[in-house]
Amino acid sequence: MTVLPPEACQTMVEVRAGVDALDQELVALLARRFGYMDAAARIKPSRSDVRDEARKAQVIANASAAAAAGLPEGLAEAIWEALVEASIAHELDRWDKLRTQVA
Repeated sequence: MTVLPPEACQTMVEVRAGVDALDQELVALLARRFGYMDAAARIKPSRSDVRDEARKAQVIANASAAAAAGLPEGLAEAIWEALVEASIAHELDRWDKLRTQVA
């Protein structure tokens, strides 16, 4: 089925096809983002470097600014807060595993 832009959808089947296709793209993008978390865990010399509150605030502010043109107010902040915290948890886990592997 051809995925239509939202404004062209006439049926719920079309809407659901669009949502499902977009969800697949979002998951692929999130997997790619977490690949960068793996790289950060590999690169950062100290475990204490993983949590960077200034960078976290910058990432959330960037998402908020980008979302201002199309998302309900506050939604990007809430989503990115959860995303960044999940990213930090993942990076901490990867940082620990990379340094406790038996050679």
